[in-house]
Amino acid sequence: MSAPDTAFESPLAARYASPAMAALFSPRRRVLAWRDLWIALAESQQELGLPITPAQIAALRAAREDLDWARAESLERELRHDVMAHVHVFGEKAPEARGILHLGATSCDVTDAADLLLMREGLRIVHARLLGVIRALRDFAAAQRAQPILGFTHFQPAQPVTLGKRASLWLQDFLLDLERLEPLVEALPFRGIKGATGTQASFLQLFGGDHAKVRELERRVAAKMGFRRIVPVTGQTYPRKWDCLVLEALAGVGVSASKLAVDLRLLAHRRELEEPFGSRQIGSSAMPYKRNPMRCERISSLSRFLIELMPNAHHTAANQWLERTLDDSANRRLAIPESFLAADAVLLLAQEVVSGLVVYPRVIERNLRSELPFLAVEELLLAAVQGGGDRQELHERLRVHAREAAARLKAGDGENDLLARIGADPAFARIREALPALLDPARFIGRAPEQVDEFLTEVVDPLLAARRDVRIPEGEVRV
Repeated sequence: MSAPDTAFESPLAARYASPAMAALFSPRRRVLAWRDLWIALAESQQELGLPITPAQIAALRAAREDLDWARAESLERELRHDVMAHVHVFGEKAPEARGILHLGATSCDVTDAADLLLMREGLRIVHARLLGVIRALRDFAAAQRAQPILGFTHFQPAQPVTLGKRASLWLQDFLLDLERLEPLVEALPFRGIKGATGTQASFLQLFGGDHAKVRELERRVAAKMGFRRIVPVTGQTYPRKWDCLVLEALAGVGVSASKLAVDLRLLAHRRELEEPFGSRQIGSSAMPYKRNPMRCERISSLSRFLIELMPNAHHTAANQWLERTLDDSANRRLAIPESFLAADAVLLLAQEVVSGLVVYPRVIERNLRSELPFLAVEELLLAAVQGGGDRQELHERLRVHAREAAARLKAGDGENDLLARIGADPAFARIREALPALLDPARFIGRAPEQVDEFLTEVVDPLLAARRDVRIPEGEVRV
């Protein structure tokens, strides 16, 4: 983190997101994308016969990275228009090409192209980070496939599951995010070269009424910008419904990550699992013994922020007047970059947490066995009936024993003596010797280990094998 200054700096960029994602949505990267569009437009216009010279194209290319922020800021204060300020700056850096720069275009030909380009690259980073989390969860689920652990419904003790089965639920959520996000990377379209209200009237005039050349111009610019799809019709902007789809996919990451984090925080409270904890990490400034689940708490915090950004896109899309209104601009400058930065930060944290989870099997077993006699009552009842007992009489005895054991557990010395009560009851004499075996936790987990095996083998492993070449960008949890 850089030294504090006198101006506010987004914590997402300064503390939480990766340098790669922060750089992607930086002012420099955005303006370079604008310049790429201007170069692609001029090149395509030249190729299709407009009087633009190779020297002018070369001048634009040579000046591409020669940015003058002070000059741009000064011009924007004067012109009250950021795109035109940068048109002037670019023209000053490449004076030979000034007269043909931004020819026939409107601001949204430039800014929308950059937005879509940056979102597509951002989706690729999120996609790679998702795969990192999925790989880590896959390994954890496999390692813990058969570890019995107390299950919960309504956060009340329920039938045991396995830790690997529970991890498979977390993993399945992230797979759904991947399933939604992957098609977007390829489907995200280029706005196109459409002009002031989307009619391409200015370009039709430039090409003397030649519709075919206007269409070819758009195709060529899209190809130079790396897009295969073009939005068929637009107003001045591309349909903001595309922003809805993108932010919905990113918010889904927040939903999955928050579910994971909340579950881990609950398990940390039970001392069954812990997130990684540094050797010099401080859990509390006042209580030195504490090992707070700060990473998971941060996941929950950032995920809440990420999820709540999604409605911005919906409100913006719903309020685009006719061919466009500018009330989308300030909102999108905030909501879109911060959605990507937040999703990036959440996934960085999630991968680090899952990769370093600490499991405490003895605590897990102790907690499970403290509840297991209650959970096993039905099986004990059936075994006693099969041994010759009367079902209704045995049921009543078990009800009384369970009530008294629960009272001791809650209001007495905290001991669950249900098994001892049953063992001492003559009505259960025929199964007394079998009681320990009947309470083996492995008897109560059903097909959980096999479900994990099948899920990993049939769903997760083929998916990961097909994406083995995806490189996960560098990034680390910085605070």
